[in-house]
Amino acid sequence: MTIEHTELIKIRKPLTDDQLLFAANVLRNGGLVAFPTETVYGLGANAYDEAAVAAIFEAKGRPSDNPLIVHVPSPDKIEALTTGSLDQAKMLMSAYSPGPLTVVLRRSKLVPDIVTAGLDTVAIRIPAHDTALRLLKLADVPVAAPSANRSGRPSPTRAAHVYEDLAGLIPCIIDDGACSYGLESTVLDLTGKKPVILRPGAVTADQIEAVIGIRPILAAGLTDDEQTPRAPGMKYRHYAPNANVLIAYGDKSEDRARQINKLVAECLHEANQTQISGNIRIGLFSSRKTREMIRIDNIPSVNFAASTDVKGLNHSDKLEIIFFDYASEPRADAAASELFFALREFDEIGVDMIIAEALPEDGMGLAYMNRLTKAAGGGEAPKHRAGGKT
Repeated sequence: MTIEHTELIKIRKPLTDDQLLFAANVLRNGGLVAFPTETVYGLGANAYDEAAVAAIFEAKGRPSDNPLIVHVPSPDKIEALTTGSLDQAKMLMSAYSPGPLTVVLRRSKLVPDIVTAGLDTVAIRIPAHDTALRLLKLADVPVAAPSANRSGRPSPTRAAHVYEDLAGLIPCIIDDGACSYGLESTVLDLTGKKPVILRPGAVTADQIEAVIGIRPILAAGLTDDEQTPRAPGMKYRHYAPNANVLIAYGDKSEDRARQINKLVAECLHEANQTQISGNIRIGLFSSRKTREMIRIDNIPSVNFAASTDVKGLNHSDKLEIIFFDYASEPRADAAASELFFALREFDEIGVDMIIAEALPEDGMGLAYMNRLTKAAGGGEAPKHRAGGKT
């Protein structure tokens, strides 16, 4: 399905209702709106409108057995969508909502099957973003919204990413700058005997335990092929750029730098063995500290960061490394906030391989490694064909 025009609404400060009335009307009338949140940009539709929700799956190319998250502006809007006890949910939302926390609860009959992929549960969150909250209040309907990208692509953290993927497929995109977290919300299932983190995010197990007194279990990353995933991001390959993604593991920056050296050397050896001509580009996502420990001679390199224009880089006739320094030190929060942006920038440049630095899987590091592993195809990236896309 294509449309004649995608309206791009650039938010001006101070935010006013007038800037969002068009988008709110689109949602009320069964249309799709891409809007910013603190995590990533979402692609929203009226959760009560089955045809509108079906249009989300069509626009994204998203499998229909992948449930959606319903966004509401305040806790009082949750009861109509759910049944059963809300005690733990209310405690957690009092502590961490609005914010990057999604709770999975028993759904009411008002929620269509298409939103939940036929499950008897519904995922709900309150975004911590002024524009998103204002839009939800003006639309006055619960909004089902996955990330606003083509299915499988890196999630969008800027409106330009949404436009790249969905222009001509949806009627409206709201542009309110970069998302602050850069990774999707924590998804917490509260329907069982113990709470289960279905998708890690910025709200950690320690924080959840501190509020409800029970430490949540971490679910396996992928369900079996025959099962419907209980939350977005559990079953299918996600967050994947065009280039293969390899992960440089190691306990310390020195260890990860050595692993990067090895991966680059293997790529160069493969290129020499196959006598590939032309430029071979590797995108490296790491902290500056790790990058400065890399010892690779006679390979041209270009360094850039989120604020740098990376278009028009010069080609070399050998192997070129393009560095993306997410921060000066290895920090999971900084790496998480820049990961999806970097993956899309590397796509724009046209790298042949991406090597990304692993980080300890605690706190925000668990969410970062979850997304990075999925970007690499579940941890086992396809074999790289040097000198071209695979």
